Amino acid sequence: MPRYKLLVGATAISMILASCSEDPQPAPEVSAPAFEQIADDAAPGKARLVEAIAPFFEDPALAETRALLVMHGGRIVAERYAPGYGPDSRLISWSMAKSVTGTLIGMMVADGLLVLDDPAPVPEWSSPGDPRAKITLRHLLHMSSGLDHTEMAEGDKAIYEADTTRLLFLDGRENVARYAEKRNLEANPGSKFEYSTATSHILVDIMTRTLTDSSDPQVRRKAMLDYARGRLFEPLGMASAVPEFDRNGTMLGGSMIHATARDWAKFGEFLRNNGSVRSAQLLPTSWTRFMKASSTNDPAYGGHIWLNKRRPDGSDQVLFPGKAPSDVFAALGHLGQFIVVSPQHRLTIVRLGKTADSDLGPINDQLAKLISVFPKN
Repeated sequence: MPRYKLLVGATAISMILASCSEDPQPAPEVSAPAFEQIADDAAPGKARLVEAIAPFFEDPALAETRALLVMHGGRIVAERYAPGYGPDSRLISWSMAKSVTGTLIGMMVADGLLVLDDPAPVPEWSSPGDPRAKITLRHLLHMSSGLDHTEMAEGDKAIYEADTTRLLFLDGRENVARYAEKRNLEANPGSKFEYSTATSHILVDIMTRTLTDSSDPQVRRKAMLDYARGRLFEPLGMASAVPEFDRNGTMLGGSMIHATARDWAKFGEFLRNNGSVRSAQLLPTSWTRFMKASSTNDPAYGGHIWLNKRRPDGSDQVLFPGKAPSDVFAALGHLGQFIVVSPQHRLTIVRLGKTADSDLGPINDQLAKLISVFPKN
């Protein structure tokens, strides 16, 4: 079973079936990097840093890494790309986009447009007596809405029976929010953790309807894109960031934002600095504390971000608890997309590539080793 239960993806069913296969694609032959830059004065020493980075590209167990970038103390100290990729390559977020969505929700809460513990303003749930009316933004951000969402097919079910596949590529693709919002409850809101890409699209729909009353897809798209650019991407200097939208004008904030490794690192640094950039506090520190605090039903999940803590019995472990500080947090995406932040080391690491979710153990171990070569504050 894929470890993170993340399924987000390409632009055609054939591509999603290929990318979500349990069998990883053959690793490319190791050749000279397309681009490599290692700072001579890196804190652990250049040789140690080169040694810690090389396995991502040269060890078949860690294939296929396409980009690896390390920021220490706010500057890039190491950067390497596989052949065919480079600093200008936009690479897909997969579910790292969820952490972008969680950040944008925080900005709307700070703006007074949304309230964390009020009932989520979803018209589909507003009929008298509808039990879904008890779902709050907090429940959605903690993946504890109780809605009947199945992220990935399990057992003998086909991949096209999972909600995320249907949501993005089959009967839900025209209007992802409607597909997600019309599902019934399977548990009381706040009582059960269930990772769900559909949940993140509900959050984006809430933001979009907060910004505009229009049902015109182009108006909806522009309203959300302008907000994301104006409040987050442009202030952070993430000029390469390009989100995708469905035909109803809903940003695919659970799965599909494209950006360069350098710009993904800027997002990680923004969260490492508790929502500030160049001394400007764009996001209240109270919100970043919320994002990085364990949710009630899963200690390893915060407010749309993963934490380096042990998960409940029966759950697949995420990151590397016990091998790096417990305050490490990460935006994670299907097929091995990572933005890993270690506040104690003043460190942000971006790893992008294509590795089956069931084969991420060696990458997690090497990320923990890479963190360990840096000094703590």
